[in-house]
Parts: sequence; C-alpha cells; structure tokens
Amino acid sequence: MYGYDNYQKVKEQLEKRRENAMREAEARDAELRIESPEIRQIDSELTGTGLLLFKTACAGGDLTAIKERNAALVKKRREVLVSLGYPEDYSEIKYSCAKCCDTGYVGQKICSCFREALIKENIRSSGIGNLIEKQSFDNFRLDIYEDEATKKEMAHNLKEAKKYAAEFSRDSKNLLLIGTTGTGKTHLTTAIAKTVIENGFEVLYDSAQNIVAAFEYDRFKSGYGQYEARGEKYLECELLILDDLGTEFSNQFTVSCIYNLLNTRLNKGLPTIISTNLGAGELLSRYEDRIYSRILGQDTVVLRFLGKDKRLSR
Repeated sequence: MYGYDNYQKVKEQLEKRRENAMREAEARDAELRIESPEIRQIDSELTGTGLLLFKTACAGGDLTAIKERNAALVKKRREVLVSLGYPEDYSEIKYSCAKCCDTGYVGQKICSCFREALIKENIRSSGIGNLIEKQSFDNFRLDIYEDEATKKEMAHNLKEAKKYAAEFSRDSKNLLLIGTTGTGKTHLTTAIAKTVIENGFEVLYDSAQNIVAAFEYDRFKSGYGQYEARGEKYLECELLILDDLGTEFSNQFTVSCIYNLLNTRLNKGLPTIISTNLGAGELLSRYEDRIYSRILGQDTVVLRFLGKDKRLSR
C-alpha cells in the first residue's frame, strides 16, 4: 500500500517538519530569556521542579505540592508573556498537525495528514499528476456521444470503471480498453487511477513507449556498474496502467519486453489496465499468441469505446 519509496519520502518530510517546529520553538525560548530576566528566572525554577518531580516520583514520595508549584510557575510565565506583548503560548512548539504533532500517527493509526501527503505524493509519482486534476468520473460527459447505442455502451463503460476503481484490490482482474483515439479511454483510466490512489494503492501510469524505453535503458546500463533501475517499478506496482499499447516500435526486444512485463505481473497476481487504439484482430496480428493470450486472457475484462474523437466535438 502507498509504495515504499513514497512512504519513506513523506515520512522524512514529516520528520523534518517536526524538527523544524521544535527548533523554532527553542529559538523563541532563547529570545525570551534574553529579553526578560523574569522569564529566565521562571524557566530556571521550572527546570528545578521538573527534576524534583522525577526524583520524588522515583522515591515514591508525595507529588502534590511540587505539581502545584509547577502549575503556578507555568501560569506566571504565561502572564509575563502577555505583559510583554506575546501570546501566552508563544514559546510552545507549533506543529503543522496538532493531532499527531507531525509524527504521522495518532496512537497506532496513521494520521489524516500523513495519508493526505501520501496520496499527493502517489499522484505526483503516478505519471498522471496533471491529468488527475482535470479528469474524473464526475466530469466524464455522456452527452457528447451522439447516437443512443454509443451513449449506452459508454454509460456501461463508465459504470464498470467506477465499480473497478471502488472495489480495487490485489485480486482485481485486468482491464483492456479498446477504441480509437479520443473516445474517452484516457479519461476513464485517469479517473480509475485517482480513486485507486486515494484508497491507498500504488499506481503507475505510463505509455508503452516509455515503459519499453525504461527496460531498454536497464538492459544497456546493466554492464556498466551501479545505476538506478527504471523498469523494475512497472513489475512491482500494485496497479499498472499501460497506455497506448501498439504505438511502441516493434522489434524482437520490444516484443520480449511486453511479454516479460505482462507475464511477470500475471504471475505475481498484480492487476494491469491496458489501453489501446488497436482492435482485437489487430492485436492478434501484431503480437504473438503468448502475448495476445495475456492481453485477452480469462482474467481480463474488455471495455469497448465507440464513437468519434470526442475532443473534436468540444
């Protein structure tokens, strides 16, 4: 869930935020002690009562009088701050999230601030950060499809896409979206990605060309010492959306690459959504049987996109 790299990145961001809040509070404290001898004296006494509380608690003694003295000092300190023109909580730590104090957790549960940051980071790293801001299930328009048969088919696709996104899990089937350019495939795959990411899953969205290029990079860099692999993430993510299958340059390497990608994800039980402008017959003629069977296998739900390029009707 969420992806390890993104989890670590957001966790480090929260840790830095927490450290900065503590450092800023310490700076305000130091400023007050320089400005006010009375604050300096109160802080010294508070340090003493704190140590006395610890020693008395360890010895099993009565803490009542010490706690009362500590509370009186805290009250006095706040009064002095106000008299100096500061808010009474001026030197307290100002966390960005009061619920978790920038730790990311409330008890054993992940805080909403951590979850929101993870969602944003997953959207950013998914490959469709900009599209997600514009395309959703809510603004997928059925009225632009002219004839009733097409509109009915597209309404079915919208319903199936919503259901797939809402119920997504590691056990979800693969999706194959077939249709010509501009018939709504990218819009619905983007909407699916947005919902799946918001539900806490790691999603990667990329074109067939870019994915093949990543594996090609790994192939030629593997003999030259250490390097950062680019293709492995497509084999490991919880949902891969492979866009524009069939637009990649076709040769022995690309065919092998597509087969390895689909076969590896199938063996790992990881769902894949494939979008293509090619029809079923064109897929069969372009790809060998072992790839075709993985594109249109028994675990694949096919959605057919009809109509003309809807972008031309705007």
